[in-house]
Amino acid sequence: MGTYIIRRLLQMIPVILGATFLIFTMVFALPGDPLAGKCGERPCPPAYAAEFRERYNLNDPLPVQYAKYVSNLVQGDLGETTNGIPVLDQLKTRYPVTAKLALMAIAFEAIIGIFVGVLTGIRRGGFLDNLVLISTLVVISIPVFVIGGVSQYFLGVKLGWFPVTVTSSNPTFYELMLPAMVLGSLSLAYVSRLMRTSLVENLRADYLRTAVAKGLTKRRAIGLHALRNSMIPVITFIGFDFGALLGGAIVTEAIFNIPGIGGYLFRSIRARDGASVVGTVTVLVIVYLFVNLLVDLLYGLLDPRISHD
Repeated sequence: MGTYIIRRLLQMIPVILGATFLIFTMVFALPGDPLAGKCGERPCPPAYAAEFRERYNLNDPLPVQYAKYVSNLVQGDLGETTNGIPVLDQLKTRYPVTAKLALMAIAFEAIIGIFVGVLTGIRRGGFLDNLVLISTLVVISIPVFVIGGVSQYFLGVKLGWFPVTVTSSNPTFYELMLPAMVLGSLSLAYVSRLMRTSLVENLRADYLRTAVAKGLTKRRAIGLHALRNSMIPVITFIGFDFGALLGGAIVTEAIFNIPGIGGYLFRSIRARDGASVVGTVTVLVIVYLFVNLLVDLLYGLLDPRISHD
């Protein structure tokens, strides 16, 4: 296991370098002047423009700019925004909000999705099974901004159960409950369908019939063997989805005015703040890779047939 972890960590290095280089190239190679609008409608003074370009290495060729960026990245420096604020400081205040939202969305989709998937998998072909299949298909077909807007209107405005928008820089559990439900609704549909399909396949497997034939009760055989094996693809999906949610749900955070990573990244893109975009995406890539590693390790624990030696 230790060798496998070390090998995976070493494999992350070229992935991080490749991803950051692509993002860096796409952001800083875009046409346009980063100084546009910095001094209002008038052109910036030559002295200020020269200092700005020197400070942000804009006079250097693109490969040299990237090399300097990587050199700073190794030291934990993600660069500065065009307003002179360290990107790392910006992420420190926003990432906990996105992490809290992602954890709530994952809990929502995992608990309800797995429960519904198990229930419909055991009672497949019945009314509840058909109802869940149709409902999940409808949820999958609706864009998240539509779900967010409708939920915001009916549950927030009409019924008053939840706040319509987030008004604080450190949202409470209650303020993030509705956004988490909206964010996790699409994944909940996938989790329930995946759990149901996986459980149905395992209930038909030969090993389950063998376990029952050897004297194990059907309920115990399902609990010990079928459910555990059925959870493997579900856990994998939830883990990957968690890594994606940590990347910031731009649409959901925009609808509910959540001060997280998604909103910050969206505003940085609109403001053409290259350092903020590259720094944020770099952190997201690193977090996603580590989450994937944890998912693979958990996959190995669930399936003892897999060895990482």
